[in-house]
Amino acid sequence: MNKKRIVVICPGRGTYTRETIKYLTDCNKESAPLIKWMDQKRQADKRLSLTDLDSSPFKSKTHMLGENASSLIYACSIKDFLAINQKKYEIVAFTGNSMGWYTALALAGVFTYKTGYRVIEKMGSMMEGNIIGGQIIYPIMDDEWRIDNNSKDKVLEELRSLGAYVSIILGGYILIGAEQKVLDKLLNNLPKIDQYPIQLPYHAAFHTPLLESISNRATKHIPESYFSKPIIPLIDGLGNIWSPFSSNISDLYRYTLRDQVISTYNFTNAITVAIKEFCPDNLVLLGPGNTLGGAVGQILIQNQWHDINSKSAFSNMQLKDTFLISMGINDQRKMVS
Repeated sequence: MNKKRIVVICPGRGTYTRETIKYLTDCNKESAPLIKWMDQKRQADKRLSLTDLDSSPFKSKTHMLGENASSLIYACSIKDFLAINQKKYEIVAFTGNSMGWYTALALAGVFTYKTGYRVIEKMGSMMEGNIIGGQIIYPIMDDEWRIDNNSKDKVLEELRSLGAYVSIILGGYILIGAEQKVLDKLLNNLPKIDQYPIQLPYHAAFHTPLLESISNRATKHIPESYFSKPIIPLIDGLGNIWSPFSSNISDLYRYTLRDQVISTYNFTNAITVAIKEFCPDNLVLLGPGNTLGGAVGQILIQNQWHDINSKSAFSNMQLKDTFLISMGINDQRKMVS
């Protein structure tokens, strides 16, 4: 039987929400020992275990803090990945959004799963009690998920005039990073579109020069010896491919703890490269949740992948022959597990 080719997408920090609580309750035999180990590590560090966090009522001020959200999402993504039936599916590449890059590194063999946890726990807790700046999310697309270049240009001009940064390019959205006083001006100045602009709670100015100090601390606490060459290709937040044979470990270390920490993360480029260079039969989005699914659909529209040129066309494709499989949706999870 020929295996289907898939690219696996690892979600970022914003995907663990009130709707995804108790995502870890049905861990399979492959992931349960690893989740138990993570719980023990957190308890030794005087933190709530991931199992306790996942089973307790959702509270933004607890679950969305970096020191909790990062490890929760990592555990959920590992759980989903280990449920993929690799007798039916061949994983041809990994990518991720923002914090999902660290998860992708672990799944691709750059780290062991336990080292991946240590890295994510360290990066997630770097700003514990002292968040640097913040993030706003804002749409630059029309109702059919097509990029509105006029709106995009106006937003970018506003950012330049106020000294804000493009933090993440996320399909039909821009995530903006800046100091709080600049974000306050943007929240007032940007034209209101439905509920947008929205400031993301407990998010820092990720992927901007404001996190220079975090990058410096990361390289002091996380050694290059943690890193190996990937076993399976990785696509980073610039759209560069890190292949098993040609990747330079020092370069990968520098990109991970320096370049992508202080520079724009272009998730749109990552997905564009994934579909064009690896030609997968499916994209598989790990959980928790499906908040990244819309952004992936918007990127497919930008590329007119399989002649998809609108939100309605993407929705119809998903109904007829699901291309994007979101493991946070039970019916789709069954397709790959």
